[in-house]
Amino acid sequence: MLDITSKPLVEITGMCKWYGEFSALHDINLSVHEGEKVVVCGPSGSGKSTMIRCINQLEAHQKGTISVNGAEVSPDMKNIEQIRREVGMVFQSFNLFPHMTILDNLTLGPMRNRGVSRADATDLAMHYLERVHIAQQAEKYPPQLSGGQQQRVAIARSLCMKPKVMLFDEPTSALDPEMIAGVLDVMIELAEEGMTMIVVTHEMGFARKVADRVVFMDEGEIIEVAEPEEFFNNPQSDRAQLFLSQLLGH
Repeated sequence: MLDITSKPLVEITGMCKWYGEFSALHDINLSVHEGEKVVVCGPSGSGKSTMIRCINQLEAHQKGTISVNGAEVSPDMKNIEQIRREVGMVFQSFNLFPHMTILDNLTLGPMRNRGVSRADATDLAMHYLERVHIAQQAEKYPPQLSGGQQQRVAIARSLCMKPKVMLFDEPTSALDPEMIAGVLDVMIELAEEGMTMIVVTHEMGFARKVADRVVFMDEGEIIEVAEPEEFFNNPQSDRAQLFLSQLLGH
């Protein structure tokens, strides 16, 4: 059971973001507790990716507060580095270094940012490559792997930093259909092991199976938050009903 009486691991309060005159996010309020799995969904352009990118300041917010593990997210670079050590991020594109082996891609972060020795970083990397069922590819280079394999490497790379929370920004959207299941299986295993996760995705089967809560966004706002069964069977807003009817065909 989740301990929702404890202080949230991620807390967003009154957060707003603009691009010039355009309001990308308006009055975002969301708390995520340790071990919780939150799936964020909504139409394209609704602000989902922007919201989670603000958590580790890949995007800067202009109003409101964000805290991770009790530390407020701010533009101060020292603070940002502290936050990013706590927050793993998996993108649509894999962002692996193509000229480095899979193993070197994974050891770089722990060695550079956590001061881990090469030997210990290698042990850590192999552990997480095993964890995502791809250890046999350790000496290959990213272009030699399929998209699904590269995304599993990207997940392992984030895990090597021992994050307290993992952010997933549409991690299967760039994959061919036959590769999606392997990546989702790894994410489901992570969820079952208690990893705190915020996942932006259109994979509603994953949301039903894994999420503790579903957050529905549209036009830069959180429209509703509900447990999966409630959200899918009884969406409260017209916008959520329309979104689900378009996505699920009913």
